[in-house]
Amino acid sequence: MNICVVGLQWGDEGKGKVVDILAENSDIVVRYSGGSNAGHTVVIDDSKFALHLLPSGAVRPDVTCVITNAVVVDPEVLLNELETIAKKGITLNGRLFISENAHVVLDYHKMEDQLREESLGINKIGTTIRGIGPCYADKAGRSHAIRMGDLRNLRQLKEKLQTIVSYKNKVFTAVYNAAPVSADDIFDKCKSYADKFLPFVIDTTEFLHKSIANGKSILFEGAQGSLLDLDHGTFPYVTSSNSSSLGMSAGCGVPAKYVDKFIGVAKAYTTRVGAGPFPTEQDNDIGQYIRERGHEYGTTTGRPRRCGWFDAVAAIYSIKIGAIDEIALMHLDTLASLKEVKICTRYSILDTRYSTSIEHQKSSIKHRETTWFPSNIEILSNVEPVYETLPGWDEDITDVKDFRKLPKNARNYISRIEKLTGIPVTIIGVGPKRSQTIFRKKSIS
Repeated sequence: MNICVVGLQWGDEGKGKVVDILAENSDIVVRYSGGSNAGHTVVIDDSKFALHLLPSGAVRPDVTCVITNAVVVDPEVLLNELETIAKKGITLNGRLFISENAHVVLDYHKMEDQLREESLGINKIGTTIRGIGPCYADKAGRSHAIRMGDLRNLRQLKEKLQTIVSYKNKVFTAVYNAAPVSADDIFDKCKSYADKFLPFVIDTTEFLHKSIANGKSILFEGAQGSLLDLDHGTFPYVTSSNSSSLGMSAGCGVPAKYVDKFIGVAKAYTTRVGAGPFPTEQDNDIGQYIRERGHEYGTTTGRPRRCGWFDAVAAIYSIKIGAIDEIALMHLDTLASLKEVKICTRYSILDTRYSTSIEHQKSSIKHRETTWFPSNIEILSNVEPVYETLPGWDEDITDVKDFRKLPKNARNYISRIEKLTGIPVTIIGVGPKRSQTIFRKKSIS
């Protein structure tokens, strides 16, 4: 069976754990989008792995790992990850493949990212400053792009870098009054990258299609979340790639018809990092409780995450655009000890047809309700979430293995999410470890 795992929210949903678990029955795990701005955490016994570019299946010794063409590769980050897991006895020699068409994140991309964010002031997007956006911009612009396959011809690469860096320096010095970067220094780094990574560089699209023909089981791993999708998310507060399941086919060259199941990962609540609208955000004691209990700090940046109630409107949107079959609901244990839990079931939106001026009295302004997620941020920033309140539970559920042994109120909470979304919750996370997972049959309770 071929499976695609994708986030249903604004990232950080717990995809790493889900992919790691499903990788046990997979031959190949494929990372198909994003860059080192992703942070996928895998916990095995007392060991914690924070992966940014390597597929989450990397910690399983018999799984082949593939980084495809739509991923932007930061060689320094990837090298650090390989060295880190090697210290824990895990090697990827012979089982890691990187697309020759994957674009390379270099020093000038990170510098450009930082300078651009600083120049925006209070209007900054809130990027991770990892150079992801500028690298994707060079990819779209084509003439300034460097790909992994370019490491094969160092003479040609050096000439190309001279041209690119010359242009970048003009922008850095004239627009941002910043110091220039050295093309020679960047080329020297690329020479070292060539020695280390060329043995892994292949045509991954050919490899995947041959693997499908040979009946291999493939697990496709997305990065970030569907609401951060460049085309379908809360633009401009999005990532620079198609982070929904819609990006899978373009990201690795495998049509969606070869995927047997799409699993959407969501937290039992909602979080977001950086700027952008967040209808169910709880900037209060509830939000702080969730943040501390759920350890809601970024894997990549360490930034505190914004926390709020589960948003069924947003989840349904992601499910629909991604053709999601099942939900993996993570961090259910985080909500324990709350007297009540809430689910946003619809939005109340100001209907401007009835508001003719700013001076209009509030009593005369009409609102309409919707269950469709408006990705337009001007609308989304002004919606009011309509909540359904359910009783909470006090019991510790971190050792529960059977759905039927969850507290009644926890079961009812999951059942309500199923009813609202229309698809089953088949995987439930009750803690960070592999063992702290409940599996259910495919049925809506």
